[in-house]
Amino acid sequence: MVDSEASRAEWIEAVLERYERPLLRYVCRMTGDVELARDVVQDTFLKLCKADRENIEGRLAAWLYTVCRNRALDVLKKEGRMGRVSESRVAAEPSKARGPGEMAALSEVHDLIIEVLEELSEEQREAFRLKFQDQLTYREISQVLGVSLGSVSKLISTALGTIRDRLRTSYDLAQEG
Repeated sequence: MVDSEASRAEWIEAVLERYERPLLRYVCRMTGDVELARDVVQDTFLKLCKADRENIEGRLAAWLYTVCRNRALDVLKKEGRMGRVSESRVAAEPSKARGPGEMAALSEVHDLIIEVLEELSEEQREAFRLKFQDQLTYREISQVLGVSLGSVSKLISTALGTIRDRLRTSYDLAQEG
C-alpha cells in the first residue's frame, strides 16, 4: 500500500511538473486574471488527486484541460465576467538569444498573428491555441471542446488559412511598397 501511495505521489508530481504551466497559460487566457487562473489550476490538481488514475491515464491531457476549462467557465459564470488577458500579460517562455533585426521581424509577425487570432471566432482561437501552444492532439482538443474530430480539423484549418492569407497579404504589400 505504501508503495502504491508513493507511486501515485510520484505520478501526480510528474503530471504537475508537465502540465501546471500550460494549464495556467490556458486558463489565464480565458480569465484574464493570473490569481484566478492559479485557483482554477489548483482545483484541477486537487480533483486529479481524488481521481482514479486508471480511468484517466490514457486521456490525461484531455481530462486535465476539460476539468480546467469547465472549472474556469463555472468561476467566470459565477463572477459574471468573461475577460481575456493580453498576450503580453501571459507568462512567456524564455526566448533564445537572437539579433535585433531577427527579433524585430519576429515581433512584427508575432503581433500580426496575435491580431489575426483576435479576429477569429472564440472556438477557432481556442482550438488553435490548444493545438499549437498547448500541443494537444486533435482527439484531445475534441474532448476538451466537446466537438467532433472533423470540427476540430475544420476549426484549426480555417484558423491556419486565415493566418496564412493575412501573412501573405502583409508580405506582398511590404514587397510592393
